[in-house]
Amino acid sequence: MFSEQDLSQFESKGISKETIEKQINDFKNGFPKMKLKKPATIEDGITKIQDEELEIYEEVYNTHSKNLSLLKFVPASGAASRMFKHLYDFLNTYQDTEDEYLKFLCNKGPETMFNFFDRLEDFAFYGDLKNAITEEGLDLDKMTDKNQFKEILSMLLNSKGLNYGNLPKGLLKFHRYKHYSRTSFEEHLVEALNYAKDKDGNSKIHLTVSEDHKDLFNERFNKTCTTFEEKYEGKLDVSYSVQKSSTDTLAVDINNEPFRNEDGSILFRPGGHGALIENLNELDADIVFVKNIDNVVPDRLKETTYKFKKVLAGVLLENQSIIFDYIKLLKADQDISEESLNEMMTFLEEKLCTTPPASLKKDQPEKVKKYLLEKFNRPIRVCGMVKNEGEPGGGPFWARNTDGSVSLQIVEGSQIDKSDVRQKNILERATHFNPVDLICGTKDFEGKKFDLHQFIDPQTGFISEKSNNGRDLKAMELPGLWNGAMSDWNTIFVEVPIITFNPVKTVFDLLRIEHRNL
Repeated sequence: MFSEQDLSQFESKGISKETIEKQINDFKNGFPKMKLKKPATIEDGITKIQDEELEIYEEVYNTHSKNLSLLKFVPASGAASRMFKHLYDFLNTYQDTEDEYLKFLCNKGPETMFNFFDRLEDFAFYGDLKNAITEEGLDLDKMTDKNQFKEILSMLLNSKGLNYGNLPKGLLKFHRYKHYSRTSFEEHLVEALNYAKDKDGNSKIHLTVSEDHKDLFNERFNKTCTTFEEKYEGKLDVSYSVQKSSTDTLAVDINNEPFRNEDGSILFRPGGHGALIENLNELDADIVFVKNIDNVVPDRLKETTYKFKKVLAGVLLENQSIIFDYIKLLKADQDISEESLNEMMTFLEEKLCTTPPASLKKDQPEKVKKYLLEKFNRPIRVCGMVKNEGEPGGGPFWARNTDGSVSLQIVEGSQIDKSDVRQKNILERATHFNPVDLICGTKDFEGKKFDLHQFIDPQTGFISEKSNNGRDLKAMELPGLWNGAMSDWNTIFVEVPIITFNPVKTVFDLLRIEHRNL
């Protein structure tokens, strides 16, 4: 089935032939849909921390983090091109005629090109754009007066100007301050210095970036790190990694045969954010804060984020401490009382929201001990959940697992069988969603790193239909980083304020009041 050229291609990417054959079988057989039992809600699965408890959990974090290694993990390899889709559409279709101009003037909604140009000065990148145009011997104000819209967009998006259409989101200027503007990357540096600083004042932040952009991130960091370190009295330690080519997945045609390029090679595609479990697995820290590159706010709104990051970490540390004590007792060479086993089982069911399979009988203590040890001895994550106000994202659900247990899972819409009336009804009753706000504990009770590969559910990938040069193909994404890649982690859901979630999915989001430094 595979030629010598194919095998050589697999080897160069670090992918085994067996992995390729499994992927082809997955295309043929498909992935099973998640079996939802019910949505996780405030009444059932999502913890709502009362005001009087916030200070307690924050203090837990402040006290115990002094002796821990901390790390902020930021997926940042995504290109910003999708953020400018409206602008590209306009650039490619707008005809400079009187009729088109009148239509342009009449279209004044919040996500329209009229609004973009009418509020151009409100963007943090406005000054850079104006300077770039001036360097070309032009005048932005005059170009605006003359309705030279396409020329202005070209200077913003293309390499002759700011090249924003080809840069990663992390290097775009998001927020304007009195004397300067910050990129989203820099906002993450500020965050790290405010809630992920160890006892020696060091803040470690790790970004997954594309190989092409690593030097640009370093260049930006070197320009501004000293300013931030002095202002927030800390030391920044920034590292980078690239999504491994060994996590790419092959594409197939409609007959599930490898999709081949014109030169005969097989087409591979990035395996999605689930591939980043490989990057996370190589990092060494007691507490890992995970947050997307585009979810940042200006300084005037950051305090709530700082507080709840510490609170979520406090929740993790408190529960992790209890789990470690239970593991030590379960591993000790001594009998455990029925009362203690019942206490552990109650903790598993009520705090970790895991319902054991019906086959586990409580009158069989040795089996119960073995089951509890297996369930406790795994990575733990605390996931912030915000009330669903229509934003896309994975939702919190109680889901059935292959071993017959039921546990909390973050589930994407693509993983749900919407043709099943009951499953669709559960989906529609969801009240919250996950804004990629995770606090992770990736070490065991002895301080050894878990092998995160052991806790992935390989059956939670998904297949989508794409095209390449007009030819239909099927693509596969690996189990998502905060979905199937963490399927077998111990999971706690905690409600967080909506203000902690302010992603920038389109350029128009930068005009929202949450991204304005008023």
